[in-house]
Amino acid sequence: MTSRAAAELLDQQDLLAPFRNEFLIPDDAVIYLDGNSLGRTPLATVTRLKQVVENEWAADLINSWDHWLDMPRKVGDRMGLIIGSRPGEVALHDNTTLNIYQGVHIALGLRPDRKVVVVAADEFPTDRFVVEGIAHDLGLTVRPLTADIDLSDVAVVVRSVIDYRTAELCDVAGFTAQARTQGAMVLWDLSHTAGAIEFDVHTLGVELAVGCSYKFLNGGPGAPAWTFVAQQLQSHIQQPIKGWFAQKDQFAMEKPFAPHDDIRRVLLGTPNMLSLVAAEEGIALSGRAGMPAIAKKGRALTKFGLDVIDHFGLTTSTPRDASKRGCHVAVHHPNATQLVKDLASQFKVIADVRPPDIVRLGLSPLTTRFTDVWDGIERLSQLINR
Repeated sequence: MTSRAAAELLDQQDLLAPFRNEFLIPDDAVIYLDGNSLGRTPLATVTRLKQVVENEWAADLINSWDHWLDMPRKVGDRMGLIIGSRPGEVALHDNTTLNIYQGVHIALGLRPDRKVVVVAADEFPTDRFVVEGIAHDLGLTVRPLTADIDLSDVAVVVRSVIDYRTAELCDVAGFTAQARTQGAMVLWDLSHTAGAIEFDVHTLGVELAVGCSYKFLNGGPGAPAWTFVAQQLQSHIQQPIKGWFAQKDQFAMEKPFAPHDDIRRVLLGTPNMLSLVAAEEGIALSGRAGMPAIAKKGRALTKFGLDVIDHFGLTTSTPRDASKRGCHVAVHHPNATQLVKDLASQFKVIADVRPPDIVRLGLSPLTTRFTDVWDGIERLSQLINR
């Protein structure tokens, strides 16, 4: 039965419900269903930032770099509980756009005889823009991703694991194996994946991946992105921006560039320490909750969301198969943009829009209640049926 009473019962049975209390939520009446670039604020982050500012920055000053220097790799190791990576395979640094740029160049360097890059025509804009810019600068050919594509002359495919509009999950293992058979690399974008669904880079055969930490990982505004490079590739990769944090002998200023043979090859300049420690707290919180439990609740939230959408006769393109979707649901309506504005101004429901006609509802398992899902969609239905 689909009702608010059913939502209340699901909330009572929710084993992850206590984790909502670990977030700073000033107004409990706000229904936060925005799937964009900002998860809620962990209480531990507030405490940690205060400690870093007052003690490590203000009191210890430059001495704090003794333990700050290796933070990109140290925090990266925490991603093992999120994406199945091994110690030394992930670094948190810079932002998703720059990391995609690096990743494409890494793949091109590993396939120097190939001059074709593939990206879907409807891929997330940043991914497309980066590919198009690199192709323009290097004289490469950009080919759109199609179901029957031939990858035998392709250097790299840039592809998101989860569609940012409909939440459809692609066949990562199958596509990666297809690409490998034909000699192409795949750079996977996990921005809507990490912290939302179970994902194991090694089981799936993934060798290169990037993603953000400010969505489901609750790293904060502008939190650093991350790069995954399988260990067997690390000593062979080249990337176009040579920064001093990638240098083996970092403080031997007079020496020519000689990069580390490990994941530090992807590092550039001095990391933003405040954002990095905030990201660490968000990642640690998801790691403590555990991705199996998070993913299980995500499937339950989205199933309930689809049931509520059906209950009110709304239209969706989000897959019904729980194994083929991420943690958001799409509602289609020609007035999607105005509906999202009205939800916020009239009901304190914060959602987002994806042109041309999608009201996207992000369901973050650690903070979203089943009653939030019911109330948000019920109020959306009210607006649509006025």
